[in-house]
Amino acid sequence: MALVGANAITSPVAGQKPKQLNTSHAGEGPAWHAPSGSLFFVDGKRITRYRSDGTSEVFREPAGGANGLLFDFQGRLVVCEAESRRITRTETNGTITVLADSYQGKKFNSPNDLSIDSKGRIYFTDPRYGQRDTMELRDAQGEFVEGVYRIDGPGKVQRVIGREVERPNGILVSPGDKHLFVADNNNNVLGGARKLWRFDLKRNGSVDLNSRKLIFDWKTSRGPDGFKMDSKNRLFVAAGLNKPSPPFETVEPYPAGVYVLSEEGKVLDFIPIPKDEVTNCAFGGPDLKTLFITAGGTLWSIPTSDPGLVTFNPVKLHQTR
Repeated sequence: MALVGANAITSPVAGQKPKQLNTSHAGEGPAWHAPSGSLFFVDGKRITRYRSDGTSEVFREPAGGANGLLFDFQGRLVVCEAESRRITRTETNGTITVLADSYQGKKFNSPNDLSIDSKGRIYFTDPRYGQRDTMELRDAQGEFVEGVYRIDGPGKVQRVIGREVERPNGILVSPGDKHLFVADNNNNVLGGARKLWRFDLKRNGSVDLNSRKLIFDWKTSRGPDGFKMDSKNRLFVAAGLNKPSPPFETVEPYPAGVYVLSEEGKVLDFIPIPKDEVTNCAFGGPDLKTLFITAGGTLWSIPTSDPGLVTFNPVKLHQTR
């Protein structure tokens, strides 16, 4: 498949090429911390702070098998701890608050990624990749559930999406709390979902399940992982493969990189990344016009024409919610 070429009118990266910043230790969960001008990401069993001069330091170790990271409106780091099966928040004094570790008395599967709405409610995905014999969450029919949840406060959790998705991964609340985008990446099952869905959000934080709309389908290639949005509501989605992973994933029709999509799913551009697997991305830099990309433990960056949306940015250089 020939991907659409850069269009100077619609593409935020036209004429730009990604630059590799390091060769190891950048696995997942990039999140920009504007006050310190640094990028946080998951580095194996730890969370690392990466500075603009290329130096880094350990922020937290161990980190419960961290995956998705997010700074809330107060600048506190919220973490999906996949191995510990919980969502935590690091307070400004360094203490750890457990926001959620179970639903109706059952442990989560492996919290993966998260987003936040304008009221501070946290939405997170709870898939299970790999071994499944410790899963506890089931639906009324006794089937395993890999769902999406909303945290209204410590210990206050609601399931907002259940079996309407197969295996949710990346997630994003759009500006104005209008939509909830969910990456459905059931990548180790033949015929499994490799899709990006959009749901309507209600004012009370619940999801209109009947509103589900398919935004993009990666078919038999590696499906969508983490993704972000810029100030013009364009989606930047990590997906695809450079080498096939038989029998479940192919390279065709979608190679590895970041897919720039409109809210309606039109491909506006494609940022190729030569390293598998491309896991996530985050906007940062002094003007929020740098997209950082994690892929196979490596870190990349590319300049963009417009600033991205980040949750915690006291300077408010970008379009806010």
